[in-house]
Amino acid sequence: MPQLDLAPWVLYLLYSWMILLVVLTPKILGHTFPNEPTTQSAKKPETQSWAWPWS
Repeated sequence: MPQLDLAPWVLYLLYSWMILLVVLTPKILGHTFPNEPTTQSAKKPETQSWAWPWS
């Protein structure tokens, strides 16, 4: 059965994983977001009640 012969496709698998781990991983991890998230305070903001004209 040709599927059990590892020679044709194992090298392609190893090369693709090496490219992924060596080349792409530092590029992905080096990405920075333009808007860094800020921490929210524990205090809730004060809201003003709205006076509806029909109530």
